[in-house]
Amino acid sequence: MSTRTVLAAALGIALFAPPAFAAGHAKRRGVNAREHRQVLRIRDGVKNQQLTIGEVNRLRADEAGIRARERAFRASGRGLNRLEYRNLQKDLNATNRQIFRLKRNNRTRNGVR
Repeated sequence: MSTRTVLAAALGIALFAPPAFAAGHAKRRGVNAREHRQVLRIRDGVKNQQLTIGEVNRLRADEAGIRARERAFRASGRGLNRLEYRNLQKDLNATNRQIFRLKRNNRTRNGVR
């Protein structure tokens, strides 16, 4: 092989490989993926002591309510229609805002910040 061929192959790999690797790390979409990310954010708030016990319990109850609504919607046998999906996204948006606010309200588990 000539040097040009090797350089052209290396350049081609360098140009097209990053998008291929990035596709594997794409953010998952959907209700379940979003619920999972919110649970991880709550867990992070517990670990960093940004959330009090009462706040954690309230957030977990909200998450459980959303999962119960999703189960009820999916039990219809047709999956989620647009209206049901929008309702779940609206609930997830509200919980997301609540997580954001509670993690930054200067209340901690041990009472000192």
